[in-house]
Amino acid sequence: MTLMRAKKRFGQHFLTDKNLLKKIVCTASVEEGDVVLEIGPGRGALTAELLGTGARVVAVEVDRNLAELLRKKFSRTEGFSLVEDDIVKLPFSSVKGLESGTGNERGRIKSVSNLPYNITGPMLFRFLEERERFECIVLLIQKEVALRLAAVPSTKGYNALSVLMQVWFDIKAEFEVKRTLFVPPPKVDSMVVSLVPRSAPRVETGESALFKRVVKAAFSLRRKMLSNSLKRLGVEAECISAALKSAGIDPKRRAETLRLEEFSALSLSFEQLIGEEGEL
Repeated sequence: MTLMRAKKRFGQHFLTDKNLLKKIVCTASVEEGDVVLEIGPGRGALTAELLGTGARVVAVEVDRNLAELLRKKFSRTEGFSLVEDDIVKLPFSSVKGLESGTGNERGRIKSVSNLPYNITGPMLFRFLEERERFECIVLLIQKEVALRLAAVPSTKGYNALSVLMQVWFDIKAEFEVKRTLFVPPPKVDSMVVSLVPRSAPRVETGESALFKRVVKAAFSLRRKMLSNSLKRLGVEAECISAALKSAGIDPKRRAETLRLEEFSALSLSFEQLIGEEGEL
């Protein structure tokens, strides 16, 4: 079977090292009976390892040529199903094979993917929004992004995604994968990261939609003081000052210095002000 060349527009970089592929599958503890979502299966190297465990694999591939290759490669393999679509535009609830009730005894599934680089950001936010669907998520992504997920306050990588993911997931940077192991080699090294959805958020968030808005607004002007960046919420300066004061946060601080507990206090302060004044 002729191997398909990687396409830059799809962010494709294929990993073929069988030992690493097995290690990724082992990290997710994939076993017989599991339902696994694989995003961007490419030539099917990781797919084969997942199917080898006895798991049922739902693979989503946007590249028509690769989709055809995958159909031929796994046409006689039990447990394989292919969805030819753009996962960025497709909610997990719409993916055939991931309907309500599939998965383990709790109806939850696993996701194991060598995630195409060009959709890493959107898919991380999608996993955040639909986290209750998953038992665990194991992704091979850019090393810089993986480290950002676990970044601590007052470091370069700490941003809105760091805060939101750490609130709702237990995150572990598992192991590094050098760029030379991919075909074609990307310009950066990669890392396998595991994300386990928490049964409850790490800190109190109150209204979760508001919490997310506050965090994103705080980081919207990274080099600006909170008193300025929080204006992106569309509220009066007096409301921002009152919320910061109630949370015990200096308005001159920047978002990158705030701990999760401080974002919690700030969001809850805004929530209380909404109730009292009907703003936001």
